[in-house]
Amino acid sequence: MDILQCYHNSRLLVDWSDYRMWIAVGSIVFNPTFWNIVARKEYRSKFITRMFKGNALYGCYALAATIFTLGLIRDAVFKYAIDTQPKAQCMDNWILQVLAYFLFAVGNIFVLSSMWVLGVTGTYLGDYFGILMDERVTSFPFNVNDNPMYNGTVMIFLGTALWSLSPAGVYLSCIVHFVYRIALKFEGPFTTDIYIKRDQDRAAAAGKKTTSTPTKGKKQTKKDL
Repeated sequence: MDILQCYHNSRLLVDWSDYRMWIAVGSIVFNPTFWNIVARKEYRSKFITRMFKGNALYGCYALAATIFTLGLIRDAVFKYAIDTQPKAQCMDNWILQVLAYFLFAVGNIFVLSSMWVLGVTGTYLGDYFGILMDERVTSFPFNVNDNPMYNGTVMIFLGTALWSLSPAGVYLSCIVHFVYRIALKFEGPFTTDIYIKRDQDRAAAAGKKTTSTPTKGKKQTKKDL
């Protein structure tokens, strides 16, 4: 049976009446919505930083721990949901299984290497806390993928779905991709504006410093005037 025929035979093998599917969808949608709302509120009001007595680094670490924990919960809910859904035995062929391993491996490489390069604050919205990077990261994996963290996560979900022979998992992976695309529409421009403002503030400070620095020259006297 070819892959296209497998798709046509298995695409209806999803029980949308199962509450576990909707819990998985809710978790997928909730996570990026949560961190975008909280991070923007932090940027504008510094409410997390104030909770940690003005220590932005500790505040960022607290948000990072929260986002990481929510991610683990989402992953567990996703796996539990697809394990209780019907399986498509036609997906148990060497092409799809090799693809599953490939997606899972490459996705993890993208995610883990992104975290290594960016560090905790770069990965978990440190720029909203005023913890900015000196310059744009252009090394691997960012030299081969503009959004390796998000795209890698989608690849991991899809690889898990294919390996589990789960049409439901494929649908949920598509939802993950769609939600992340929406999140990027909000995160990308907002983060860019943060760095533009930083550069403008630096330029203004440099200009002010230059203006306030006295020039060396002949000292004026009443006679000169």
